[in-house]
Amino acid sequence: MKRLLLSVAIISLLISCKKQEQPPTEIAQSESPVASTIPDVSNVPLIDDQKDYTITPIIEDVEIPWGMDWLPTGELLYTEKAGELIKVSGTTKTSITGVPEVYVRGQGGLLDISVHPNFNDNQYIYLSYASQLGGGTGGNTTIARAKLVGNSLQELKVLYKAVPNTKKGQHFGSRFTWDSDGHLYFTIGDRGNRNENPQDVMLDGGKVYRINDDGSIPEDNPFINIDGAKTAIFTYGNRNPQGMTTHPVSGKIIAHEHGPQGGDEINIIESGKNYGWPVISYGINYSGTKFTEITAKAGMEQPMYYWVPSIAPSGFAIINNPDYGDWNGNYLVGALKFQYLEMLYIENNKVLKREKIADKIGRLRNVKIGPDGLIYIAVEGKGIYKIHK
Repeated sequence: MKRLLLSVAIISLLISCKKQEQPPTEIAQSESPVASTIPDVSNVPLIDDQKDYTITPIIEDVEIPWGMDWLPTGELLYTEKAGELIKVSGTTKTSITGVPEVYVRGQGGLLDISVHPNFNDNQYIYLSYASQLGGGTGGNTTIARAKLVGNSLQELKVLYKAVPNTKKGQHFGSRFTWDSDGHLYFTIGDRGNRNENPQDVMLDGGKVYRINDDGSIPEDNPFINIDGAKTAIFTYGNRNPQGMTTHPVSGKIIAHEHGPQGGDEINIIESGKNYGWPVISYGINYSGTKFTEITAKAGMEQPMYYWVPSIAPSGFAIINNPDYGDWNGNYLVGALKFQYLEMLYIENNKVLKREKIADKIGRLRNVKIGPDGLIYIAVEGKGIYKIHK
């Protein structure tokens, strides 16, 4: 009996030591078969532009209007990727001073903007942009807060800076959204380093992040108790999310991300989840070769929907206005590649059909629902427009 007890004790000690040797970056994966249902996209029809709506220009003569949001006054703020923040009052454009220095390279520059939900009380706006802060060569995604006083940014404070800087020009991510508890979500793409960044919570890139409005970390963030982890991370395994929004009814955070050649995805964003990039994907390399043999794996989330071929999605909105009739409740995604606004008819988190809106209007960089409940689109090299039925 004594020998048996001694053997059990030794085995238990060995198991304990083995667990302690596990690297802290390896997040425990579910042993269940597949984390969520594999979407069937094979029979989802794409309907041509019905043109039963009106497009009205709001402002024209723009270059790359990357982000946009509205002040409580109804005035529009939008960013130009080259580094300019502009306020639109009626048809008058005013440049805002005090914009931080921006690192413009490839897909990087001055990117998204968000007005604090309690702007009347605090005058805060939030910017995402590429910057060279932190030393080294190149730049990386930066999140900052500032007060908008008149036509000037004041008291600028950097809340988050991704590291390391790199001269790579791709995958800065950078969309914003808020939840009902006042948490700010933002995205950072994998920065062209797919083999390291997305699956490691000790590294920036390929993630969705969640912070408090002052930049502090919420106590219930999923990786806050992991030594060495980037505690602002909310989800990982995301390639390059350039569209994110909060569902106006359910309150869920929903994002879409660029795939490579095929495999653009829409994902319901949930705390601590792994969305698989680049271990699983419905895409292939731009050269036509494969980088993975699998599209599903235990512990990795399936997308709600994916596109093959890629549409190069940018901007994301959900209609919550009965004036739009059968459009109400649909998802809206800008299609940079094919130059139209894509509308997805949704039922129980499934896409029933797709429809082209504003077909051939140009590279559609952003789509948002304005304070009037109407659809606004930003088109590169053209302008910002309103769509109503």
